[in-house]
Amino acid sequence: MSRIGKQPVPIPAKVKVEVKGRNVHVEGPKGKLNFDLPARTSAAIKDGQVIVSREGEDASAKALHGLSRALVNNMVKGVSEGFVKKLEIQGVGFKAAVQGNIVNLSLGYSHPLNYPIPAQIKVTVEENTKVTIEGPDKALVGLVASEIRAFYPPEPYKGKGVRYSDEKVIRKEGKTVQ
Repeated sequence: MSRIGKQPVPIPAKVKVEVKGRNVHVEGPKGKLNFDLPARTSAAIKDGQVIVSREGEDASAKALHGLSRALVNNMVKGVSEGFVKKLEIQGVGFKAAVQGNIVNLSLGYSHPLNYPIPAQIKVTVEENTKVTIEGPDKALVGLVASEIRAFYPPEPYKGKGVRYSDEKVIRKEGKTVQ
């Protein structure tokens, strides 16, 4: 069996999980999430745990088994605790601000960049340069963070740009005058 897939997913006290056919619905204090299990996998709730099983022993069934279990685990963790990504903006005059459901970024271009915030995602800005992205869906939080970072990725010469808070940018030495 898949080492990941055979592990049951514990359900915390505040989280409600429903399995209807192939659809898994998870609801908790941070939000609601739905997931349709791929073919040849199924889920059941036993003793306060979600157990994901598979039909077949071929490689693709084993891979989908582990994937499905990991995605259900991320859903349960997301609606109970949530996921967070932190970005830092570095550069003279570079800043960000949240206006309603839009993140307004000034990154040295001739125009401001406006990024619409998706539903269930909360974006906060501290000190005009520290952006925090929170939400129950791990994939959506990562997608929003990567799309904001893609507006101006950190460049290796001066280090300007948008980076993850734990990202290390390898700096290059500029041209030298002889």
